[in-house]
Amino acid sequence: MEKTWRWFGKKDKITLAMLRQIGIEGIVTALHDVPLGEVWTREAIRDLREYIEAAGLRWSVVESLPVTETIKYGGPDRDQQIEVYKESLRNLAAEGIYTVCYNFMPVLDWARTDLLHPNPDGSSNLYFSYAEFAYFDIYILKRKGAREEWKNMAPLSSPEGDTDAQSSISKTTEAPSGAVGGAARNILAEVDALAKEMTPEREHELVENIVIKTQGFVSGNFREDDEAPLELFHQLLAKYEGIDKDQLRANMKYFLEAIMPTCEECGINMCVHPDDPPIPILGLPRIVRTAEDIRWFLNAVPNPHNGLTFCAGSLSAGAYNDVVAMAREFAPRTHFVHLRSCHIFPNGDFTEASHLGGRADLIELCKIFGPLLTSPKGEGLPFRVDHGRTMLGDETRGYNAGYSFLGRMFAMAQMQGVLATLEHEAPLPAPPQGGE
Repeated sequence: MEKTWRWFGKKDKITLAMLRQIGIEGIVTALHDVPLGEVWTREAIRDLREYIEAAGLRWSVVESLPVTETIKYGGPDRDQQIEVYKESLRNLAAEGIYTVCYNFMPVLDWARTDLLHPNPDGSSNLYFSYAEFAYFDIYILKRKGAREEWKNMAPLSSPEGDTDAQSSISKTTEAPSGAVGGAARNILAEVDALAKEMTPEREHELVENIVIKTQGFVSGNFREDDEAPLELFHQLLAKYEGIDKDQLRANMKYFLEAIMPTCEECGINMCVHPDDPPIPILGLPRIVRTAEDIRWFLNAVPNPHNGLTFCAGSLSAGAYNDVVAMAREFAPRTHFVHLRSCHIFPNGDFTEASHLGGRADLIELCKIFGPLLTSPKGEGLPFRVDHGRTMLGDETRGYNAGYSFLGRMFAMAQMQGVLATLEHEAPLPAPPQGGE
């Protein structure tokens, strides 16, 4: 597997020289300064590629070439935006970059309520509290219908119609089946209790954590200098009025079918990132969260260039997901791997776990993905560690949320040790030549 690292461009406080010293081979990045909906020019791509190569590394994966909201909800300029996307794909391929990670999550990319949740050893992790997120939705965002939706929310139950999810629930001992924290959990009661003790400072922190600090450093809908993020939030949510799971699926299929000829022409592999967290939130459908979801989009557009970013962390945050079984099933269509793991608490809340712990079983995933190659040049399947803990002063250095240096370096060392041990004790079978 190719050791890669998500890097946020020339302004990133973590330099390429630092990454070269810790054994990184490939860079995962994007043109973060290009506004949403504009073409990535070949000149801009070349400039960044040459900058990366001058440091002795290669630009392995694009994460992300953003899919604009109008493509997701099927707006009037959808076809024009798809043409922009195809032009960017052609320019990436012309500069030798062939793997593109993207997501199809409406409005929010990923969500956490606490970015520095303390661990017993003094480090901290990202954390998701259902009650605090529901408080944000009901009391801060004040979304119409939110209270009734949270009353009926059961994020730990099996998604309707997913028989694999039903069977996998019985295999996990970390999270009960049924509603959040079992039938006894009453999220609305917890939310109303929070309302009695909530401070303006904590409300501000929730907005920062959910909207700004997890979204503002990528080419997304929100920026760190947005003065009215909640107003923008409502505007974006309104675009999805009437869009249910079936319609969002149809829009994803439309997008993929439109770009596949370009991907075939250029040798581009598209790999969608699973929803994070893997539950419907804010009244929006989520369509890449279970084994059934992944089967659907792979079968709906069976072209081998339509593939998956296997994010073990996102998938392990769903108690209904058997992560190892999913890795075995979807390995042939996996073009990129995120190695991280989540721990689910008995009440349903979850946190990022140690890379050697949690629900994902990253050691077993290394056995599954280790022998694979990725086309078109036959390099090792790229993987990156993700959402490392904040430790040893990381929190003072201004790193992006979830993207510490020492915490991720520690996680990468763990994964390199796992891969080296597997190869030493049981050499991985030689993969076919050329990534076929």
